[in-house]
Amino acid sequence: MSTLDLAPRKRIGLVAHDNKKQDLIEWARYNRGMLAAHDLVATGTTGLMLQRELDLPVTLLQSGPLGGDLQVGAMIADGSIDFLVFFWDPLEPQPHDTDVKSLLRIAVVWNIPVACDRASADFMISSPLMTGSYERRVPDYTAHNEREVPGPEADGTEGADRAEATDRAPLDPSLGSPS
Repeated sequence: MSTLDLAPRKRIGLVAHDNKKQDLIEWARYNRGMLAAHDLVATGTTGLMLQRELDLPVTLLQSGPLGGDLQVGAMIADGSIDFLVFFWDPLEPQPHDTDVKSLLRIAVVWNIPVACDRASADFMISSPLMTGSYERRVPDYTAHNEREVPGPEADGTEGADRAEATDRAPLDPSLGSPS
């Protein structure tokens, strides 16, 4: 495992489902002073609402159902998000539920702090670690990235299937390593 030094100015991902947007807006309004000291990234509508309400710069991504959750996940994987505030609605089915699960999963994979409700977000933002530097332990996935990938003969593919399998690009060992 390696460490990644997080500077006092953090990059915060902000996401909220429709029924939780107002809760996130109220939380952000209450914590505006603290949030102003950090870089904010948010999905579509949530980001527009936060910009308008807080009068702070927010990097806007796509709406969640249009890929915004996946964009946040990609930013976590490449080390561009330090922690995530994601007010998700456990009582309402989401059309992009698999994206929601993927986002939460990737945050755990890369050891990113996640707050899924107001109480957790309050604890996170009021932590002394919020305003100081922090050495986040980053899992070492070198063995996973360098594992041997079975060839077409191992999976029983024949003919055109074998050619397609052979044409696949090799795994890039740098993928998954934070920049």
